[in-house]
Amino acid sequence: MSNAYDYVVVGAGSAGCVIANRLSADEGTDVLLLEAGKPDEKDEIHVPTLFPALMQSEVDWDYWTVPQDGLNGRREYHPRGKTLGGSSAINAMMYVRGNPHDYDAWAELGNDGWSYDDLLPYFKRMEDFEGGESEHHGEGGPLRVEQEHPYGDVTNALLDAAVEVGFERNEDVNAGRQEGMGHLHLTVEDGTRQSTAVSYLHPILDRENLTAETGAHVTRIEFDGDTASGVTYVKDGSAHTVDATEEVVLSAGSIDTVQLLLLSGVGPADELDAHGIEVTHDLPGVGKNLQDHLVVSSAYELNGDPEIEDGEVLCQVTGFERTDPDLPAPDIQYFLARVYFMRHGFDNPEQGAGMTPSATLLHPESRGEITLASDDPLEDPLIDPNYLDAEADMDTLVEGLKRTREIAHASALDEYRGAEIWPEGDVEGDEDLREHVRETAQTIYHPVGTCKMGDDEMAVVDDDLRVHGLNDLRVVDASVMPRITSGNTNAPTIAIAEKGADLIEEAR
Repeated sequence: MSNAYDYVVVGAGSAGCVIANRLSADEGTDVLLLEAGKPDEKDEIHVPTLFPALMQSEVDWDYWTVPQDGLNGRREYHPRGKTLGGSSAINAMMYVRGNPHDYDAWAELGNDGWSYDDLLPYFKRMEDFEGGESEHHGEGGPLRVEQEHPYGDVTNALLDAAVEVGFERNEDVNAGRQEGMGHLHLTVEDGTRQSTAVSYLHPILDRENLTAETGAHVTRIEFDGDTASGVTYVKDGSAHTVDATEEVVLSAGSIDTVQLLLLSGVGPADELDAHGIEVTHDLPGVGKNLQDHLVVSSAYELNGDPEIEDGEVLCQVTGFERTDPDLPAPDIQYFLARVYFMRHGFDNPEQGAGMTPSATLLHPESRGEITLASDDPLEDPLIDPNYLDAEADMDTLVEGLKRTREIAHASALDEYRGAEIWPEGDVEGDEDLREHVRETAQTIYHPVGTCKMGDDEMAVVDDDLRVHGLNDLRVVDASVMPRITSGNTNAPTIAIAEKGADLIEEAR
């Protein structure tokens, strides 16, 4: 293995696999891809219905937040993929681009080139959409996106119930207009998960100019003055340092990219001083602006014994709605699942045959942060999303919870709906519903924003994704989002990486 590469990419997740693919397409470019986890050989990774078995396994970083005041002191479990494909190898495979307004708002903040019209070609380039090429979708790209799967009777009834209570039917929430309810798009091909490792990395692992190292935990970015010159990583108990002659690209995600920057002396000087870390560059926004999606659910027993169709994914319906018609975009996303799944902390789940309509807060006003617990690179960082710090976040979730119960009690579900088991049927008043949110709301695993893109004093990267004040160092992952997108964040992260790869190539 060489000690010098043109590009060193840290993290082989949703973004890193894309970067490695696109940069190594130039035969004259040497790329090193470093991943702390193992190869994606675990059987459960590739079978969509088995993804819950990946939680807290050897392919999961198994992070937890600090106790959250807004959740009655509960700590929230944060799974993050620790394998080739990263979180795209352990997630629920839901493919949701977000709302065009999300990206237009990024551009309005001063991030040139990041409007929806700018991003749409990248969404299309990455897709091999089952429905074929169109104004809104691409065909022939690396990432297979499918929708047509077996829909069981309960799933169909859940969708009918949503339409009955006023949702428009919308079978493509990725075609610009999000409002309405329809079947999910999934990153699945013929019943097999399409992680970015499967779609972007596996097909090109034989390129002579690409080296992919697993079990390589990067502990520090090396600098020559204010220029990133390489990284140090630990593998099999030994430390190794490699040089990057062009750039170091951080694609380790909203948690690990922050930890690596801080360990390398890039971040708020007072925090670095507190841990005895020499300050390379005082950058106050590193680790700030943490945003995440909280979800709250109602749950019902299921009457009769409706069969689960072969290959039926247990949540196949999603939809979007504005709680105020004057809002520029939906503020609630719904998931309608044909199973009940109630979790009182990850160690105490209840699951069974049932129905779970859920409401997700799309645009939290609350902001959190990620900080170091110590200067030990093997110790988990402190994750504080500061859930429900803003009163408006609670108000929106309560409205969403009411709406889930309205869907569940529509006549289309009379044949299947059993007793309401969560919250119990006598929970009606707003204060009781607020307490249900505090006791049961959970993250839907979408941490973003901790190295936000922009030009204000708290921005970490510019609109070319270069770290402010440093040379040859970029961040290309979900941490650069200045504001969280309207929906699941895996598809936007891949699009960010597609555009990021072009930005890197243009700078050569």
